Amino acid sequence: MTIRKSIAALSIGLAVSGSALAATEIQFWHAMTGALGERVGSIAERFNASQSDYEVVPVFKGNYDETLSAGIAAFRAGNPPHILQVFEVGTATMMAADRAIKPVHEVMASGGQKFDPSVYIPSVSGYYTSSSGQMLSMPFNSSTTVFYYNKDAFRAAGLDPDQAPVTWADVARAAGTLKAAGVDCPYTTGWQSWVHLENLSAWHDVPFASHENGFGSTKAELKFNSPLHVRHIDMLAQWAKDGWFSYAGRKSEGEAKFYGGQCAMLTSSSAAYANIARNAKFEFWVAQLPYHSDVAGAPRNTIIGGASLWVMAGKKADDYKGVAQFFGFMSSPEIQAEWHQGTGYLPITAAASTLTEQQGFYQQKPGTDTSVKQMTSREPTANSKGIRLGNFVQIRGVIDEELEAVWAGNKSAKEALDTAVRRGDELLRRFEKTAG
Repeated sequence: MTIRKSIAALSIGLAVSGSALAATEIQFWHAMTGALGERVGSIAERFNASQSDYEVVPVFKGNYDETLSAGIAAFRAGNPPHILQVFEVGTATMMAADRAIKPVHEVMASGGQKFDPSVYIPSVSGYYTSSSGQMLSMPFNSSTTVFYYNKDAFRAAGLDPDQAPVTWADVARAAGTLKAAGVDCPYTTGWQSWVHLENLSAWHDVPFASHENGFGSTKAELKFNSPLHVRHIDMLAQWAKDGWFSYAGRKSEGEAKFYGGQCAMLTSSSAAYANIARNAKFEFWVAQLPYHSDVAGAPRNTIIGGASLWVMAGKKADDYKGVAQFFGFMSSPEIQAEWHQGTGYLPITAAASTLTEQQGFYQQKPGTDTSVKQMTSREPTANSKGIRLGNFVQIRGVIDEELEAVWAGNKSAKEALDTAVRRGDELLRRFEKTAG
């Protein structure tokens, strides 16, 4: 009887001890797939191994739209994740949902973690900072749009593989030569609105929307039906007719057509680098986004894409300490430099950029500093510091619909852009009412 009691007591003691020592689980919902998803998992694993109090659990929730929708639904159901990855076009929506979030500056302060917003690249931190100067979300995977081309395809077509197209006129000449050489798809793109309207605007220092692209007021109105925008989309429409441009889809679908060898040139995210480097069976190059040489002041600077990490409200104080520790870990120069080098995302801190350069990465992988140069070589203007609009996810959907009508030959560039501006402004006015 005594032995049995002792065994029972020991069993209970071990159970209690095990429960007391169990790590607090931190749910991290994200939208990273392929090589990017693997790297997110690796960062979480290394953080978990570095301490025993918390366990970060990354959970893939679909693409960016699906992840944002899942997070909103979970909050409404009363069980949101601790950390939600939200793409940049969802920033204004998250800022307006102040009851659903816990600002990152508060999380870091209460968690006893050192947090200095000035160490982040201004064009990145400014995007996620309130009008009062407080950072609301943690920068994580910030990218910009760049130009990729297949050097083997250039070589086979008689083009100089070491001479990247610099202007859109250069791209046109290369596309015509490639097509004549038998390449079915000379050029494709990912993220058509982000590349061909949003970054086109910033790169040429023209407004995408009024009121500093929405940074200055919720009363912003869309401006992407200017003569420059219409000319650019009309150019692509003609390329589609000529067989030079192949539309692949609204998001990153064009990247697979590029690294699969079907398309010889691609504009898409700098973060496509990870999957291109893994899958391409040919020599490729990363170059800056082409520009229209007759536009005064171009090129200026491109703007960020990607996402930041938002901390959701309603969790225990100790949980937030774990979130703060994880953010501190992943913001270290070593982790950020490794993330930048392995993915093509920007090194979001000056220290990570310096470390990358000291490690000789840019010398070993020429062209990988293109995104950094595009973002930092010139001081951003009111037109090129970013875009912060309410209902931007829905506005992009409208833009996608209208551009698809152009590629199909059903609308002119001017008609489609005028319609997209009108429909988009209606969405902005709805957001203004709810935000005000």
